Amino acid sequence: MHYGYHLNPDLSEQRMIGMLREVEEELHKKSRSKFQNGQPLPNEMDETVALYARIKFVRVFYQALTLLLQRKEDPQPAITDCQRLFVTATDMLLIMQKTVQSDAQQSNILEHAQVLGFEPLINQRLLPPTFPRYTKIKPKEEALVYFEDIIERLKTVCKIHGISSFHQALDFFIEFSKSSPCLLSRSALQLLYLGSHSAVLASNPNILKELLKDAAKSFISPPALMAKAIVSNQQAKMYVDTFFSHCTRPFANLLQLCGHNRARQRDKLAHLLEEFTSLQDEAERVDAYLHNISISCTWSRPHLACFGTWILYHTLRIMIMYLLAGFELELYSVHEYYYIYWYLYEFLYGWLVSALTRADSFLVEQELIGELRKTKGNKKIKPKYKKKARPYNRDILFFQALQNMCGGYYKALIGFRIDEKLTMPHPQFDSEQVRYEHRFAPFQSLLTPPPVQYSEFRDMTSPARCSQQAIDSMYLYIAGCKHFHQARQLLETVTPLDPEVVELLKICKTNFVVLKLLAGGHKKESTTSPNFDFSKHRHFPIIKL
Repeated sequence: MHYGYHLNPDLSEQRMIGMLREVEEELHKKSRSKFQNGQPLPNEMDETVALYARIKFVRVFYQALTLLLQRKEDPQPAITDCQRLFVTATDMLLIMQKTVQSDAQQSNILEHAQVLGFEPLINQRLLPPTFPRYTKIKPKEEALVYFEDIIERLKTVCKIHGISSFHQALDFFIEFSKSSPCLLSRSALQLLYLGSHSAVLASNPNILKELLKDAAKSFISPPALMAKAIVSNQQAKMYVDTFFSHCTRPFANLLQLCGHNRARQRDKLAHLLEEFTSLQDEAERVDAYLHNISISCTWSRPHLACFGTWILYHTLRIMIMYLLAGFELELYSVHEYYYIYWYLYEFLYGWLVSALTRADSFLVEQELIGELRKTKGNKKIKPKYKKKARPYNRDILFFQALQNMCGGYYKALIGFRIDEKLTMPHPQFDSEQVRYEHRFAPFQSLLTPPPVQYSEFRDMTSPARCSQQAIDSMYLYIAGCKHFHQARQLLETVTPLDPEVVELLKICKTNFVVLKLLAGGHKKESTTSPNFDFSKHRHFPIIKL
């Protein structure tokens, strides 16, 4: 007995698919024979076609899922078959939607009667010990829409096979998790890219290690992976291999956490920062050792903080993801927004832009060194230096725009505090220092960037620092306007314009107008709290008065 059912464990998946195919073919023959023998009854014909579509949908959907779980050296044929099966499943869904019965007549069945083939308490033993949950059966139309959505998500998951770069794969994981996909599609993505997390690291950890080497090489072109003199040095090679071996588990955990829901992701991001702290320390020591070797090489750049910059880039992204997840989960009160946006504006996005600019310069420099090597032996050929395209130009512009947006929110919120437009906690039960330290607690163990203590935060945001001009709300609203205007100008130069950039442009324009009105004295005497509308973007709201 398994969960109240007598199951046959000896029945293989392929045998199950074969049995479904037999039923499917029998129904198909039955529907065709009715056409040949004469005009069938409309209801009888509809029922046969409807049953055929449902059996075929179950078969192709189940077959596609089993193919996704298969582990082969070359998964391309399986992916192609999956995509074909998903197209067939979508076609069957169209027939199912046309042949679905109206739920208006069966509402009583859904609420009171027992539906065949469904046991509401089937998973009761699997649930955690929490309050009883009411299991409601979806109406048929909603169920079919759900299947449509899940097939579209699984089609998106299949696109991961065409991505070879680790950084692109990580971006794909992060973007996919933003849509809050279901557990099935999240799990399929994890299994399709690296297989089982523990299985990959245990059976062949070199797979991920080589991916990370290529990622670091494409990100900043470190001399340790480029210069022959360093690569041929056995001691240096051992240091580099050991470093990347230590990188495999934290980066595998980073990929794995993208398969969790948003709340669980945020918890795991906090713990992951501890692992990246030790990587920062090791990267610094490896960089220092390799730098001493690179100085003696003729055609090599100094190995200054190459691995450290790569680790720092990912550390900063994790820190930003952690803070922004708080907005999605609605963990922050409005009166807390200002120090969250301040931290992003003053430190995290600034450090991220700095790391990308450094990597950008290293890549261009490495390309110039490669051209000099080619022309070294031929003095007649005069090298032509063309203006190099900046590899990270788009990312730098985008993050600078987000930095300015955070600056705009921070200064607008300070203005609201001065005008007493925000609802503040009762002083007797309030301790901003406790809240601040709680929000940024996971950052305390980091070496770079150094954590900002509450006392430093108070000193840096104190109005007394600006001795040249008195700080009032009007001054802050004007400063916020400038930030949103600057962000808009930067976003307009970002190409190509994806949907997120388009939405951010609209938000910048709207917030610019709102702050300009406030700077002109609009609703100066009003104490009504502004509304922060996150419907357009999960992290950057539209300010509404």
